[in-house]
Amino acid sequence: MTATEPEAGAPTEEDEFQALGKQLLRTAKSSHTQAAVQALVQERTILEVPAVRHALVVDTDDGEVAHFEGLSGRQYGLGLDEQQRAFLHLVLSMVGIGITTLASVQDLDDRRLQIMVRAILRLAGNEDLAVGRRL
Repeated sequence: MTATEPEAGAPTEEDEFQALGKQLLRTAKSSHTQAAVQALVQERTILEVPAVRHALVVDTDDGEVAHFEGLSGRQYGLGLDEQQRAFLHLVLSMVGIGITTLASVQDLDDRRLQIMVRAILRLAGNEDLAVGRRL
């Protein structure tokens, strides 16, 4: 075994990320929070930033919970790039934090735009519409 290989049976970073995502979804109290958490899990790069996890994730008796209010005043001190910040602003607006116009979707790349469109559909309670590329 080399220094870069995980020990047999030891959880990998991917396992830990997936477990955190499932836990945050399980403990989300509202459909707004569920849609926002799911968008962050799918986007992944934002939730992988330690400063974001430190500001967002709170330990409770029920386990780790997403506390979006913890991100509200720290958005510019998290070390995010411009596209990540634009995505985070839209996610925060889904849970009623901040004033972000929908026009800010123009700052998203194609991958993040698809994730956000799916999140908006979940927020609206519509899982029937497909989101993908037009041929």
